[in-house]
Amino acid sequence: MSNPIDRDLIRSILLNDIPLMDVRAPVEFSQGSFPNAINYPLMDDEERHQVGICYKKNGQDAAIKLGNELVSGELKEQRIAQWQAFAKEHPDGYLYCFRGGLRSRTVQQWLKESGVNLPLVNGGYKAMRRFLLDELEQSISEVKFVLLGGRTGTGKTWLLKELNGALDLEGFAHHRGSSFGRFPDGQPSQIDFENSLSIALLKCRSRGMKQFWLEDEGRMIGRLSLPQSLQLKMSQSNLVILDEELQYRINITLKDYVIDLENYYKLYLSPESESHDNEAFQLFSDYLLDSLKRIQKRLGGERYQEVNQQMQEALEEHKHSGKVDLHRIWIKSLLTLYYDPMYDYQLEKKPNKVVFRGNSHQIISNQKKILDMD
Repeated sequence: MSNPIDRDLIRSILLNDIPLMDVRAPVEFSQGSFPNAINYPLMDDEERHQVGICYKKNGQDAAIKLGNELVSGELKEQRIAQWQAFAKEHPDGYLYCFRGGLRSRTVQQWLKESGVNLPLVNGGYKAMRRFLLDELEQSISEVKFVLLGGRTGTGKTWLLKELNGALDLEGFAHHRGSSFGRFPDGQPSQIDFENSLSIALLKCRSRGMKQFWLEDEGRMIGRLSLPQSLQLKMSQSNLVILDEELQYRINITLKDYVIDLENYYKLYLSPESESHDNEAFQLFSDYLLDSLKRIQKRLGGERYQEVNQQMQEALEEHKHSGKVDLHRIWIKSLLTLYYDPMYDYQLEKKPNKVVFRGNSHQIISNQKKILDMD
């Protein structure tokens, strides 16, 4: 008989970033886990697959026997040593499997036989995931959101960092929210995105916070979708518009989509290769050109050709001289020909939601007044 799920313990673990050892297979871990968890599996993907087939054909006893055969001898000792190292490094840590059943209890028992005690989370991953989903829905229903909108390049993400009670949805999604918003290392899973958001709200609410700033997003950030309840709450929330001059927006976009992104690719690639910088620049260049191609139909054939030529020339100079000034030309074209008309059209649909407009300094100076608005 399984032990009852301790929601207070789960709350404490997630609030305090207590280290977790996830003993599920790597494929399970990649589909969704928790920010403070590390994957040290009892069985790898192939071993788990074999045991699963055996379970379906021959039942639980045969599956357990096969599992013990697959994870035995030197391999077993290696995995136990890994678990021991985790327990030594994190004496306050916990372990879990999917439901807090056979796998986590097997790991716990093997550790105990080696002289190490490591507690497990009853209910495992499933219980913690259920807890976070429930908490996320409760948070969304009970808190107040104010949305920060504005044209592309106004620096909304930067401003959010200066506002009290801001949650960076694009940060959780690891995506900047446009066709040029991808990062080379991809996005987290949908589950990881939701878990991170839920934990952030949980921590903020534990400190008594009830009002939050969010960037005005669509229903998708890259390939990740906002929870439907959050989409509904955002559609009913007040909207603040960040206004900045075009030249300021060009500078912000240049930094975000050119300077910072090129550096990101350099960090992403291993610097061991002699042609590291050339490889990084080629990936960065391909990224920009591919991002532009993604909006070719919406931009229109003639405009696409014009901006594509501007981008090609900017990349050529950038590659040979390191100068980035020519990028300003295609950035200005994209902002004025594509992003601005699209944003203005979307804003026309929600005129009654706008409660304040101003630049970053004006919004920061008036944020308390804005949050107090009904």
